[in-house]
Amino acid sequence: MTPTYIMIGGFLGAGKTTTVARLARHYMALGKNVGIVTNDQTTDLVDTRNLRSQGFDVGEVAGSCFCCNFNALTSTVEQLGTGQLPEIILAEPVGSCTDLVATVIRPLAQVYGKPLNIAPYGVILKPSHGIRILRGEGSGFSPKAAYIFRKQIEEADFVVINRIDELPAADVTELQTLLERDYPGRPIIRCSARTGEGFHALTEMLDQKGQFGRRVMDIDYDLYAEGEAELGWLNSQVAVHAPNPFALDELLLDLIKRLHAQLVATSAEAAHLKVIGLCDSSYAVANLVSNAAGPELSLSSVATTRTADVVVNARVAADPVTLEQLVRTELNAAISTINGTLTVTSMQSFQPGRPVPTHRLNSQ
Repeated sequence: MTPTYIMIGGFLGAGKTTTVARLARHYMALGKNVGIVTNDQTTDLVDTRNLRSQGFDVGEVAGSCFCCNFNALTSTVEQLGTGQLPEIILAEPVGSCTDLVATVIRPLAQVYGKPLNIAPYGVILKPSHGIRILRGEGSGFSPKAAYIFRKQIEEADFVVINRIDELPAADVTELQTLLERDYPGRPIIRCSARTGEGFHALTEMLDQKGQFGRRVMDIDYDLYAEGEAELGWLNSQVAVHAPNPFALDELLLDLIKRLHAQLVATSAEAAHLKVIGLCDSSYAVANLVSNAAGPELSLSSVATTRTADVVVNARVAADPVTLEQLVRTELNAAISTINGTLTVTSMQSFQPGRPVPTHRLNSQ
């Protein structure tokens, strides 16, 4: 059986990981062998830990995006499963990447050399920033970062308006109207990856057969690179120890609320901030997808523990040195509330370099 490659794109914080997890469960329920490939510009990726904690077979391309390390993508795919490619390959690219049709999908079809069914390429729209960008309002990001957001939608075979369970109906309708105005001809799906509402329409779209990834797109790589470089990236992992049991969920919520307050105070817009806590067989996840939306505990562990590993991934419109100082300060402040101590296992902060794709096939 020829494997099916499904890539789900979208801006940082759009809900790609939640969507990929729900898709994985859907295909596994149908008896399919499923593999997932996550992607990040560095190591210690919350998404990888999150998905593995849910029992999925996950490979990771770390240290560069799919487009700039195409060979790592294909080799990671080949390491999934047991001796043969999974029937379903779900790929989640870096949320600040675009031009993925020319640099990933077409090379998979024309260069990789192994047969794959390429599913329609879907891009998840992030409502919290998307509605302001599509309206032409200030989104908290510069026009260069908004350029990436728009280019992601431009190359999509279809667009998913996610989080409809959290949005007023009028906002959902406005988002669809704005998408139809700016990107005519693209099917639009309304769904909630969290609740499953509208999810059947997504799986129906992905099950379509045909030639996809055919949108020829001009892109200014100078502008693209400058937009990515405006975001400070931070990945960190710390080990937490406390003399008395503490609630893991409460610690994560306290930490992300502290980080949110500091970002608001310094006018540093969050593209996506994720915190995961792991102890024994339990884990919890807290998210911040924009300053305006505020933090949430997206996955509760209901666990009490004396020790935990805490991973912080931050993508923020801020200088990475400043971002690291902020995270270190608020980590110490949050852990002091449980009279705990922390050991920094890893801490990386940087700005992404200029994207240099391995392949770029941008002709019909």
